[in-house]
Amino acid sequence: MNIIVTDRPEQAFKKAADIIACEIHHNPRPVLGLATGRTMESVYRLLVERYETAMLDFSTTTSFNLDEYVGLLPTDKNSYRHYMQKHLFAHVNMPVAQIHVPNGTATDLDAECAEYEANIQGAGGIGLQILGIGNTGHIGFNEPPSPFDSRTRVVHLDDITRRQNSGMFGNDPSRVPERALTMGVGTILEARKLVLVATGAGKASIVDAALNGPINENVSATAIRLHPDSTVILDDAAASIWKGNRRQGS
Repeated sequence: MNIIVTDRPEQAFKKAADIIACEIHHNPRPVLGLATGRTMESVYRLLVERYETAMLDFSTTTSFNLDEYVGLLPTDKNSYRHYMQKHLFAHVNMPVAQIHVPNGTATDLDAECAEYEANIQGAGGIGLQILGIGNTGHIGFNEPPSPFDSRTRVVHLDDITRRQNSGMFGNDPSRVPERALTMGVGTILEARKLVLVATGAGKASIVDAALNGPINENVSATAIRLHPDSTVILDDAAASIWKGNRRQGS
């Protein structure tokens, strides 16, 4: 596992954007696994800037998002499909047919999950998967405990996650959907490359648990330590506890 620590969050965002751009440049048909969240907004802004300056072409890129809330229409301003449209898809030339986000309003959610898995396989698998980390240690919405061989499925969101995500729902956790569709940990680990990005002091404790703690299903982010090609990009604040424990030899 490669761990990169930058002085400032902007440098972490740029490093992540550099890695994504490199994947798009050097792969004739790149398949990206995409994430959402405030950190990703900055990464996507940098990618859009590169597209607008003719430095990046998304026309052959296929994308699969990690997750989506159950019950929200794609047009709902709080859905992840809307988020992706707002921050990336509306601004680049990725064909709509090559964009995939789980359908949280599908009549048969289990069938939707199975089809999502099939579509990933049909695209040749994910080449580069971008990840954030939640306060429960989740990647995607793989709340504790999440088996490391889990596949795309319906999950119940932890109360901690609902509080963390309540900002988009009027700061009312009760308005955050109780369920979501998410790629499983096993699905994520099958990507050829993983890149996890975390910034800010608020992520320092869970980053330390993910990087220093025991590898276990109660912190699904620890699974990335099992991957043969994983990179973690942190700013100094997010890395602070991990660095302190590393110096102490823990």
